[in-house]
Amino acid sequence: MPIIKILPHAEYCPEGAQLQAAPGTSICEALLENGIQIEHACDMSCACTTCHVIVREGLSSLNAAEEAEEDLLDRAWGLEPNSRLSCQAYLAQQDVVVQIPKYSINHAKENH
Repeated sequence: MPIIKILPHAEYCPEGAQLQAAPGTSICEALLENGIQIEHACDMSCACTTCHVIVREGLSSLNAAEEAEEDLLDRAWGLEPNSRLSCQAYLAQQDVVVQIPKYSINHAKENH
């Protein structure tokens, strides 16, 4: 199973984290299933950018971003060329390293 390494984030995982998830699992699902409460205001329906992550390693192993995701990413805080919505980025066989940006466009957090 691929490993997701999450770089330290002051709020979500101050020490960073490393977890395994089955291929075909979205990065967002894997984080949530392992206690990393990343924002996901639209309940993973590709309708917001609160689950934005930056894929530092392993980007090419993920499924390609669809047009709807690319359009939404234009609104994400801290957008980089290797940015993805974690709810739309599905694991394959390769390990990935992700960074959760410091901020999101959400003014108020959802209680998920």
